[in-house]
Order: sequence, then structure tokens, then C-alpha cells
Amino acid sequence: MAAVDPALIEVAKEGIDDELTDYTLYTRLSETNHNGAFVEVFKQLAVMERRHLEFWQKFVPGVQAKVNTGLIRRALFFKRIFGLTFAIRYLERHEADSLKRYRAVAHLVPPEDKAAFDGVLADEEKHESDLSSGIESSTIRYISFVVLGLADALVEITGIHAGSLGIYNKTEIAGLAGIIAGGAASLAMASAAYAQAKQGFKGSAKLSAAYTGVSYFLTALILATPYFLTSSQINAIGLSLTLAVVIVTFASYYSSVISMKPFLRDYVELLGILLAVTVALYLFGYVIRAETGITV
Repeated sequence: MAAVDPALIEVAKEGIDDELTDYTLYTRLSETNHNGAFVEVFKQLAVMERRHLEFWQKFVPGVQAKVNTGLIRRALFFKRIFGLTFAIRYLERHEADSLKRYRAVAHLVPPEDKAAFDGVLADEEKHESDLSSGIESSTIRYISFVVLGLADALVEITGIHAGSLGIYNKTEIAGLAGIIAGGAASLAMASAAYAQAKQGFKGSAKLSAAYTGVSYFLTALILATPYFLTSSQINAIGLSLTLAVVIVTFASYYSSVISMKPFLRDYVELLGILLAVTVALYLFGYVIRAETGITV
């Protein structure tokens, strides 16, 4: 074999580790999953990764590939906690990074290996996504409705709490206002989700409504809880906002992994809206109290 470019050797070293890790994970998933259709998908993915591993080993003969046990543990943990589809989409984000490295050295691949290299790229770009789409669980199709309920509740209920604190002196009143508004809004959101799902959605309209309404009301309850635990307005709104940020972070990350979209932009946008609404409605409530003389 002719001399191999050092940059290609470095990518090949990373490639054998990545492909062995993916091969190991898919093999374990095929051995531990009880769904026959899923097992077949994982076996195909494992074969594919094994082929990629053998390709990159040609450029680094004698180098021992290493399994990324941390990545495997995270993927298996996510499978247990968030479901199989989330775990696979999480792994695909890792594989997207590998694909970028492969493309960067495409011009360094020897002519006699170009066809095999193009096959590796084709697998990474399309085949794995097509196969992994076969393991999508039925619950995942409703994730947009859950996120809809969470996002709306975070902004609206936090705003209601802040506005109520601006008007009243008692944190309990702000908490009750959030719960009452949350109950009404959750029913309204569920009705809207039901109507939306009836328009060509491939799933149950009733389940869509339930996911939206329940996620909205549970979020409202979580955000209202601090207002019943302390009489300090600063502590109550501070703890409630902290819970809101935690929920925003989780929902944004989960959604970004499932939809294979960037995390940071949508996260910062939603966080900015949340904080802006909180400040604006608190000031609005404070002006109302100052103008009306409410002392409750």
C-alpha cells in the first residue's frame, strides 16, 4: 500500500474506535431486545458498522480499536429512562460528528479505496437513518404534543405567577392563580390539540389531547408548588423559575435529540421568552396594584 496521509491515519484511528463502539452497542441491543422486528434492525446496523470498522482498519493495520464504554453506558441508560428511540437518536448525533470527520478527508482516500469509502458515507448519511426509523416507538409520535403543553405552560403559568405577585402580597394567592389558570388552560390546550390531531395526524386524537392537557397541568402544579412553601415573594418566584429552567432544559434537549435539531438556539429562545414574560407581567401587575391600591 502507498504511503497514507497522516490526516487520514488520524481519522482512521478515530473511525475504528467509533465503528467498534457502534457495532458493540447494536450487537448488545439485538441480544437484549425482545421485539423481533427491532432485533433484525439492530443486526443489520451491527453488520453495517462491522463493515465500516474493517474499512478503516486497512489504513491503520496493527492498531487496536477501543470501545467507548461511556457512550454505550449513556445510550443504554437513555434507553431505560427515555425509551429506545431517544437512545438511538442520541447515538446518531454522535455518528453525525464521525461523518463530518470522514468527509473532511475524502480527498485523501486512495483511488482504489474510493468506492468502499463512498459506500461508508452512503451508509452514514442515509442507510442508518432509514433503518433506525424502523424502531420508532408509538409514543414518540406524540412528543410534539407533550412539548407543546410544557412550553405553553412554562410561559403562561410563570407569567401568571409573576403578574399575581405584582398585584398581591401573598404568595398563596399567586400559587392558586396559577393552578386555576392551569386547569382552565390545560382543558383549552387539550381541546386544541384534539382538533389539530384530527387534521391528518397519524395517531390517536384522544391521546394527543391527553398528552397535551396532562403535561400542561402537571407543569402548572410543579411551578405553583413553591408559592405554598414560603411566604417570601423572592424565594417563591426564584424557586419556581429554577424549576421552570430545569423543565425548559429537559424538554428542549429531549425534543432536539428526537427531532435531530440543534439544541442551543431553541433553548435560548424559549428561556429568553420565559424570563421576558416573567419580568413584563410582574411589572404590569405592580402597576395595577399601584393604580388600584390593592393591599391583599
